[in-house]
Amino acid sequence: MKMDNSNCVFCRIIKGEIPSKKVLDSGNFIVIKDINPFTEGHSLVIPKKHYRTLLDIPSSLFGEYLEVTKKATLELIKETSSAGFNLLMSNFEVAQQEVPHAHLHIIPRKKADGKFKFIK
Repeated sequence: MKMDNSNCVFCRIIKGEIPSKKVLDSGNFIVIKDINPFTEGHSLVIPKKHYRTLLDIPSSLFGEYLEVTKKATLELIKETSSAGFNLLMSNFEVAQQEVPHAHLHIIPRKKADGKFKFIK
């Protein structure tokens, strides 16, 4: 479901009202660095239109979502000299979605960065 949400932090970032460190910008998605990163390079892939969860994003955009994610992940792995990565997406509050705007976390990983738990 597409919605306009003027109070949404990600919508405000996309409009340029809140500064961010852009990794990549495509037609329908933006990739920015997370302000509270789990690891060096931790970034978010965010639809430019307001969709609450993955279930609301039109299937016609999934190919672009995947391509943008892959391109950004390759750039982040190179930038951080990482050996791997995690992809994480929380949908709905019960699954620890803190911002009600769909977003996918790219978390570059190094052997020495330690383990962390996604779920508290």
